[in-house]
Amino acid sequence: MSLVLPNSGAGGGSAATGQELINDITVQNGPEDTVTDLSFSPQQELLAAASWDHKVRIYEISPNGQTQGRALYQHDGPVFSAQWSKDGTKVVSGGADKQVKLFDLQTQQANQIGVHDAPVRSVRFVECGPTNMPVVVSGSWDKTLRYWDMRSPQPILTVTLPERVYAMDTSGKLLVAACAEKHISVIDLNNPQQVFKQVQSPLKWQTRSICCYPSGDGYAIGSIEGRCSIYFIDENQHSKFGFSFRCHRKTQNNINNVYAVNSIAFHPIYGTFSTAGSDGIFCFWDKDAKQKLKVFPQLPGPITATAFNRTGSIFAYAFGYDWAQGYMGNRPDFPTQIKLHPTNDDEIKQKKKR
Repeated sequence: MSLVLPNSGAGGGSAATGQELINDITVQNGPEDTVTDLSFSPQQELLAAASWDHKVRIYEISPNGQTQGRALYQHDGPVFSAQWSKDGTKVVSGGADKQVKLFDLQTQQANQIGVHDAPVRSVRFVECGPTNMPVVVSGSWDKTLRYWDMRSPQPILTVTLPERVYAMDTSGKLLVAACAEKHISVIDLNNPQQVFKQVQSPLKWQTRSICCYPSGDGYAIGSIEGRCSIYFIDENQHSKFGFSFRCHRKTQNNINNVYAVNSIAFHPIYGTFSTAGSDGIFCFWDKDAKQKLKVFPQLPGPITATAFNRTGSIFAYAFGYDWAQGYMGNRPDFPTQIKLHPTNDDEIKQKKKR
């Protein structure tokens, strides 16, 4: 089912006034090129940022919101993904150099733990099987998922997918890889060696972003043409509660402009979520009420990555050039920044049913 969620008025969420981002804090000494991924530590206020400038930076956020660099390490090409381990001691990353790297926060050392035959699009720490064996999983444009035990250069498992991995996420025992040609491969990490369910994206156009619900029973998927879909793994649940909706679109002079949904992030406590797009706007949504909670003012460039911290009190977002307009749209002075937005319940918590 496809919905058009209202932008304002009853049930449509509050529109931007222009004041909402005034207190947002700029991360100092930010990346020199577009940010591809943001990830908060599950244990403390540390933020990892992956960038096209070949670097992964780790920032410490003090209680007053100010930031300082804590660590930095490099790949041999643009970095597309960087994520924290559950215990907050390590960061895993992957990128255009086909490498999977593991950075140890204590020793400040980065080591290659895996390699693909094509660029690595996404990496995650997961726990596999009934014993919850901790491993790293990487999804690549070589059409495979590979699992690494972090001590051996050979993957412990390789799963062949129907197409190149464009986005990937995990929550609990759920792992979802969104591939080219609208393929979505769902894996139950109790049986990580096989695809549990193969489906087609309900959206018409190419997948750009995916994010699993904190509850681990479904995911939200975003496409290049300003649409988002709410998907449940259980088919009965999906037929009742699944839906698609339009977002990140703007009509000017009778021309309907559509923008890619570059990033989706779920609030860890409330289960509400954000979408962020090439239009330079991010919005907060309540999937259960099918309601837009809040739309924020437009930023000076496309939003390329977002993340909530472990309590949901900070929403990090990065804007920069996302290549949606090709090389012609790039310019030397295009702004690249990471900002921290302190969330409040009025913006992100589910509204009481009337």
